[in-house]
Amino acid sequence: MLTIFFATYAAVFLAEIVGDKLLYTSGILATRYRSLPIMLGVTLAFMIKMGVAVLLGDAIAQLPKPLVAALTSLSFVGMAVVLWRKSDAAPASASNDSRSQLTAKPAMVSFVAILLSEWADVGQIAAATMAARYPQALIVVWFAAVSAMATKGVLAAFLGAGVRKWIATRVQPKWVRYASVAAILIVGAAAVGETMGWIDED
Repeated sequence: MLTIFFATYAAVFLAEIVGDKLLYTSGILATRYRSLPIMLGVTLAFMIKMGVAVLLGDAIAQLPKPLVAALTSLSFVGMAVVLWRKSDAAPASASNDSRSQLTAKPAMVSFVAILLSEWADVGQIAAATMAARYPQALIVVWFAAVSAMATKGVLAAFLGAGVRKWIATRVQPKWVRYASVAAILIVGAAAVGETMGWIDED
């Protein structure tokens, strides 16, 4: 079972880590929100997406490209709107209720962004392939795939958090907001272009 776990982890991680749009998405969100709620949101989304990949196997690769592109574009536009409307003011020390709200909103934004974007991507196809190869170990394959995706999310979130801290004293918050919105829209457009085959993924 450990061999299956590590084989799946490596396959999904390596498939996802190079040039993946969701890696950049997590990093961009982390320049505007704290890392913990982002990780909560993306991990839950990865659990669902990899569960679908494991259960449906190669069938997810047959999803209609226009449907995947439409969901992806709506997701990225929604993120851009949320980032645009986010206040530039740093939050004051908060009560427990407002702290939970500060955690819930970025977690929900991250969850929806990852869940709706880039279905049938290389990571899901890698997980589906491993599930087809090891049908007796679907839970292990799922756990390994989620672990690989969560590792990717942690790397992106903490990189984004480091960027956020570095720029906090150097750049006006409104410019960070403008840059975040622009980056999300660019990454979203690239994701849609790759899904539709307009941009070569290599």
